Amino acid sequence: MTSQANQLITIHFTIKDEKDNVVDSTEGQQPYSFLSGTHQMFPKVEEKIGQMEIGSKISMDLSPDDAYGEYDENGLKSTARSGFPDGVELKEGMTFLTQQDGVEAPVTIKKVESENVTIDFNHPMAGQAVVCDVELIDIRAATEEELSGQHAHEGGCGCDH
Repeated sequence: MTSQANQLITIHFTIKDEKDNVVDSTEGQQPYSFLSGTHQMFPKVEEKIGQMEIGSKISMDLSPDDAYGEYDENGLKSTARSGFPDGVELKEGMTFLTQQDGVEAPVTIKKVESENVTIDFNHPMAGQAVVCDVELIDIRAATEEELSGQHAHEGGCGCDH
């Protein structure tokens, strides 16, 4: 089966780091559904999914470029401590979600000073190779509603739609 743009692809996946630690997984949860061609999945994985049969499984080694990207020193930004809510204790290594170009993205606090906080906008897995195990559950044409929202409505997307 070949995947094309505007298809709803449903998979189970497990992503492991170089030390075989699970970084992300749908194991024991609802499968993950995404719209093909919308950068909701690593492109190399989406390409391989297009060569799979429903019910089949693959395991892929992904370089940093094919996964979360290379680490970019320009992703470190210093911001005023006053930009954070009063009373929130900020600690180095703390991770939280922020909006970047309308997309939720994880960021990590690298350094906390009295007046400034250094935030790392790189994905926490940037610069690391990963192994991605995928089981293809289903591929079907996306509905008009799914296409207009640019996201899937199956598998508990958590988007309140």
